[in-house]
Amino acid sequence: PARNEGEHIAATVRSILAQEGLAHLEVIVLDDGSTDGTAAIVAAIDDPRLQLITGGDGPLPAGWLGKPWACARLAESASGSVLVFIDADVTLEPEAIRGTVELLREQGFALVSPYPRQIAVTWLERLVQPLIAWSWSATVPLRLAETSSRPSLSAANGQFIVIDTQVYRSLGGHEAVANEVIEDVALMRAVKVFGEQAATVDGSKIASCRMYEATNEVVDGYTKSLWSAFNGPAGSLAVNGLLLTAFVAPAVAMLAGRGKTRAIGAVGYAAGVASRALVANRTGERTWPDALAHPVSVTAFCGLNLISWSRHLRGTNTWKGRPVTAVN
Repeated sequence: PARNEGEHIAATVRSILAQEGLAHLEVIVLDDGSTDGTAAIVAAIDDPRLQLITGGDGPLPAGWLGKPWACARLAESASGSVLVFIDADVTLEPEAIRGTVELLREQGFALVSPYPRQIAVTWLERLVQPLIAWSWSATVPLRLAETSSRPSLSAANGQFIVIDTQVYRSLGGHEAVANEVIEDVALMRAVKVFGEQAATVDGSKIASCRMYEATNEVVDGYTKSLWSAFNGPAGSLAVNGLLLTAFVAPAVAMLAGRGKTRAIGAVGYAAGVASRALVANRTGERTWPDALAHPVSVTAFCGLNLISWSRHLRGTNTWKGRPVTAVN
């Protein structure tokens, strides 16, 4: 799916067309009402495996959000035994799809979500973006989640999702998550409810993505969905409280406390920095000095969480010109 991705779409499509070791590959791009020439850029790429379809010019069907609707349209046009959903700002290494499909088949998964390396350049990106990989690495026991049927043990990234076509169509496809703001996690949960296994894996060596660039993109990108991430306002407040207590309070104690309080704070701060550095080193993201600012990153995330709820309650959350109005 591509909506106003003129800066990224050519690199994304060419990296998909350059995939190696695939006997059959069809690449379908849905131009979702772009106004920046995205469709023309795709149309200029001459490859018989590439198909461009258009949509998004009219209002969305009742009960649908934009990305699930676009993905559903794409799936309708696809004929392969495996569906690969890739965001229009993701770049793949040549073996990315083959390797992920092999993992899907060999391990008996119905869905695999490789987590791309997140590219962060500006100061706000560097503060916030690494928290995505850190959060699921630190809070979800991924190897246990692979074999668990519990939908709550689900972590997925819609930037890169590989799913068995038969399972996808049997569970209702994206129609099953039509009004979900965080549709990637919802899709993995639907797979588990259907009785299948799913996995999130480190994809930092096979895919990369720069999600947002400008400050307003970072703020809008997170606030459009954070309100739906923690099962209501009470859950969001609880998450904020836990994060601030675990990772910000120790830093404050280290800086402002005395004696034993300062020492305990220093240990807590060091533990938070170490967890951040370990994840960053594994996923190929910048480690130093960014990990040292982990308490600041957590504070920024908590602020975005509050802004997200404020916008949601006022009905002002939007993304790329569309209101985000789904009910959690």
